[in-house]
Amino acid sequence: MRDAEKGSWVSKIAALQDAKTYAELTWEGSFEDYLEIVRKNPKVTRTAFQRIYDMILSHGKTEYIDNKKKLIRYHFFSDEKFGGKDAIFGLDVPLMKLVNVFKSAAQGYGTEKRVILLHGPVGSSKSTIARLLKKGTEDYSKTPEGAAYTFSWTTDKKLPDGTTVKEKMKCPMNEEPLNLVPREWRSKVYTELAPSESGVTIPDGSELCPACRFVFKDLMTQYHGDFARVMDHVRVNRLVFSEKDRVGIGTFQPKDEKNQDSTELTGDINYRKIAEYGSDSDPRAFNFDGEFNIANRGIIEFVEVLKLDVAFLYDLLGASQEHKIKPKKFPQTDIDEVILGHTNEPEYKKLENNEFMEALRDRTVKIDVPYITKLAEEVKIYEKDFNSRAIKGKHIAPHTLEMAAMWAVLTRLEEPKKHNLSLLQKLKLYNGKTLPNFTEDNIKELRKESIREGLEGISPRYIQDKISNALVSDKGEGCINPFMVLNELEAGLKTHSLISTEDARKRMKELLTSVKQEYEDIVKNEVQRAISADEDAIGKLCGNYIDNIKAYTQKEKVKNKYTGLYEEPDERLMRAIEEKIDIPDSRKDDFRREIMNYIGALAVEGKTFNYRTNERLHKALELKLFEDQKDSIKLKNLVSSVVDKETQEKIDLVKDRMMKNYGYCEICSTDVLNFVASIFARGDAKE
Repeated sequence: MRDAEKGSWVSKIAALQDAKTYAELTWEGSFEDYLEIVRKNPKVTRTAFQRIYDMILSHGKTEYIDNKKKLIRYHFFSDEKFGGKDAIFGLDVPLMKLVNVFKSAAQGYGTEKRVILLHGPVGSSKSTIARLLKKGTEDYSKTPEGAAYTFSWTTDKKLPDGTTVKEKMKCPMNEEPLNLVPREWRSKVYTELAPSESGVTIPDGSELCPACRFVFKDLMTQYHGDFARVMDHVRVNRLVFSEKDRVGIGTFQPKDEKNQDSTELTGDINYRKIAEYGSDSDPRAFNFDGEFNIANRGIIEFVEVLKLDVAFLYDLLGASQEHKIKPKKFPQTDIDEVILGHTNEPEYKKLENNEFMEALRDRTVKIDVPYITKLAEEVKIYEKDFNSRAIKGKHIAPHTLEMAAMWAVLTRLEEPKKHNLSLLQKLKLYNGKTLPNFTEDNIKELRKESIREGLEGISPRYIQDKISNALVSDKGEGCINPFMVLNELEAGLKTHSLISTEDARKRMKELLTSVKQEYEDIVKNEVQRAISADEDAIGKLCGNYIDNIKAYTQKEKVKNKYTGLYEEPDERLMRAIEEKIDIPDSRKDDFRREIMNYIGALAVEGKTFNYRTNERLHKALELKLFEDQKDSIKLKNLVSSVVDKETQEKIDLVKDRMMKNYGYCEICSTDVLNFVASIFARGDAKE
């Protein structure tokens, strides 16, 4: 019975396999078969740079305008295919620069001979970009559009007893099968395989690796130069990149300088096979399994590349500029791969100050990967990890992640040179908010004058750690709020390893105070709106206001609904509303005419005026209604333990609105109401 059950489970699992896809990814054929594939689709012969550039474009892109600047968002970096696990936010400009490097390299304009160096502070997503490119390359190679091919040799091998067996030798560097065509024949062959009108140019390719060259020459000698018979020994197969299998994707991480060995990059002698082949210069007795070897046709990532020993950097120079590596005891060997490194600020400064490293500096394309300076994008980082799906049993109060992100972004911004602008206002401008007397041109100027913005400040990792601390703290009682997280952030500053001076620590604390003040303003506004969220009351107040400004602008009188008498427009009512949005007395006539003209324009189009369509008027009406109602709810008495039944009903109604409209829970809605009530009790609420 157990065996039957076991068999049924295996069958169920086996049924999940896509046999057709497996057959495609394990395709094998003759060299003739491959030439036919190339004739139909010359793109299979692309270089590593061309392949990665096409892979990025295959995910699509969106063009948009940000402060009069045309930007492109490449969807590949959203990591949608893998559920957004490695999604990158707010770095469209650096990613555009990176993609442009790939575009230039794909067209052979020179950047294919450079090391791509991602440079930025710790935690700015340099490693994530590298991981995405490796993961994307691997996935793309499994698609029909990303198909690539390599080959193996089938030769006869004599055993000690005199018998002969067939031996299969895979190309150790997963080379392009067209490399088998001698270089002097290639131009004629390629012209017929991909005629000029097809619009595709087959890359010139490179010479065979030492192992394949040895087999090729040996077979050519055996068959007296008969190329066709040599090709009978070649089997072409689909090439699927895999970091775990070390195929087409390499990763090199520096170790202790004493233990670094360049053979890790270029391969080493296989001493067991020397006895079999008789010489350590026989390529069959060599393991072409260094990171450069196995990453051929794909991408190699150098983690903290500038920590490499100088001996390694020489290998790096040749690999980038010449596309060649030098395995021990063998000639220079061609490679075709994207070399991507990343480094942090201190290491890069060392490179700049080291005159012996000029050659490396000259062969790198530096892409700055700064911290995010746009609040909305920074918030997305934390929402990805801390959301209702990932966090069970605890509610995260509204604005908790936003306030943590706000502080992180503030630490990265440079103080504005214009004295009439605060750092918080600068953050809001960057985040798309409009401020009086500031245009898109002003925002462009602010960005231009801030040279090192985003290259210093607090890392997202620190914020994530402190949010985690708040979540596991026993203070939350099922809900964490912004003050809990902000207190964690402040407490951690004492031991933060990357804050080196007391002045820097003091500035960080001052910025936390600014964020707390901003949070106070936000929740006061939300409570005000929840109290004044009576749509009927707002509608009546709006109708009353419109009747009065209509009579005022047309120099007429208003009919009193209760007495039926005609009276002068209620100036006190109109000003009470207008003052809520800072309309000065000198501009009241302009504002009233503006509203009446807006209503008239809607009427011409056959539309009816609705206060919701005018954001400023809507806000003014809410604030006025709040002012009228706050005493009836006895908000100042909320901090008291004794609340009468009528007031409690009104409080419960406000809490319901807070939960329904703003995402609060029972716990945090009560906390926020008590907090705002305490502010009003102190008498420092905004009028």
